[in-house]
Amino acid sequence: MGGHAHGNDYEYYLHAKHMYNLDRMKHQKLKMSLGVLTAFSIGVGVPVYAVIFQQRKTASG
Repeated sequence: MGGHAHGNDYEYYLHAKHMYNLDRMKHQKLKMSLGVLTAFSIGVGVPVYAVIFQQRKTASG
């Protein structure tokens, strides 16, 4: 497979210079703040929900 897996756009796929160009992103502070807040909320929320769910399951059984 190697280099032929992506067809004719493989070179652009591999060398995407502007894929993570955060300096030129519009509303950078807002988007990065929302992204960090979302990731943090998921990182905290999922374990908290899992503990509550597990305790409820244990209490009912």
